[in-house]
Amino acid sequence: MRNVLFVCSKNKLRSLTAETVFADYDGISVASAGLNRDSGTPLTPELLDWAEVIFVMETAHRSRLSKNFRAHLRDQRVICLDIPDRYEFMDAELIRELKRKVSSHV
Repeated sequence: MRNVLFVCSKNKLRSLTAETVFADYDGISVASAGLNRDSGTPLTPELLDWAEVIFVMETAHRSRLSKNFRAHLRDQRVICLDIPDRYEFMDAELIRELKRKVSSHV
């Protein structure tokens, strides 16, 4: 089983949607978190240690991840999906974008 982590700012819309969409995919275990302190599930070193592949929604997320958690990033792949913060939770267009951009990596 491969551990996949989805990260955005607040873990309320994009990354939480991604976790929900990919929760039943065979061969992967998924989680999601946010980089902001007021996130639904704040990102922790333990989550990063657990993850084998990390998907961030924007390049700014990748930068913040590297800056704030560099010591906890080992050999994980960090993949930027380039999905802007303009979607609601479980938005149909967001789901299509996530499936299109993530499926080839998991």
